[in-house]
Amino acid sequence: MATIKDVARAANVSIATVSRVLNNKSGFSEDTRKAVEQAIEELGYVPNGVARGLISKRTNTIGLLVPALSSMLVSEMVSGIERTVHEQGSSLIVCHTESKGKKTMQYLQLLIAKQVDGIIFTSEVLLQEYYQMIERSGIPLVLLSTESLNLPVPSVKVNDRLASFHATEYMIRQGHKKIGMISGNRNDMIAGVPRVEGFRMALSSHQIPFEESMIVSHKGFSYIDGAKSFRTLMTDHPDITAVVAASDEMALGMISEGYKMGIQIPEQVSVIGYDNIQICNVSIPPLTTISQPVAKMGEVAAKMVLDMIHGDEKQESVVFPHEIIERQSVKKMN
Repeated sequence: MATIKDVARAANVSIATVSRVLNNKSGFSEDTRKAVEQAIEELGYVPNGVARGLISKRTNTIGLLVPALSSMLVSEMVSGIERTVHEQGSSLIVCHTESKGKKTMQYLQLLIAKQVDGIIFTSEVLLQEYYQMIERSGIPLVLLSTESLNLPVPSVKVNDRLASFHATEYMIRQGHKKIGMISGNRNDMIAGVPRVEGFRMALSSHQIPFEESMIVSHKGFSYIDGAKSFRTLMTDHPDITAVVAASDEMALGMISEGYKMGIQIPEQVSVIGYDNIQICNVSIPPLTTISQPVAKMGEVAAKMVLDMIHGDEKQESVVFPHEIIERQSVKKMN
């Protein structure tokens, strides 16, 4: 395996000059840079990241904690984060917590032991024990698609309560009066509770009758959760004409289950989703949804944590705007 000494010998320069080239420092000519880069390529030299980290006191790595790797939403979010991190010359370590406290703590211990430069924490409640561990380490932290009302941590998200309100109000303005909701986990303080609250507030503000059984929750926000919840909802309330889904994956599960039940979407039941993941464009019918720009949110969260790493610790939380993307899954009532 080639060493930095081999590179210096091949390029006919000092080891210090090779180091300056590798770290984008000044003090060498363009011809010298080209000679060093040519030597690196010919020798297949790979810089020792650990050694460089000891000098710079950085590892050029960012840790990302996500609750579910299988989620299409998470994959778009990770894509935005990875793109920004890579452009800044760093790498991303993705940790799959499964929303389990013990696993989350283990991953936090791992990231701290590996001396990551920053941590992005997504889609879950930031517990006091998580925060204290990260705070003691001195590692910059940014929240993504979640927030903390009692801890001083910057966040990047949308207003879930308001977005759900607008999704429900959209159905009302299309003439629907019997509206149900499939909500995911009702105990989820991040996406569960606020989206249910937004739904109920919209019905109340328009004097639309409501029964608690018209909200059906399940374990999570997945395709299967949506399918099971929709069957329960329509069995209990067969006169419902519209459903607000707490995620696009749930809405797509609902459309599939509707087909099995002989319920036509949107002719008999309209549906609006939440997230605007890419597959919404090719579903049958294409899904009307609330757009949550998750890739862009990931980019902004990554930039925030990188800025904190470089000394700009005063980062303000960012609330992204949402919008309704109209497609073909909602029928306008006469």
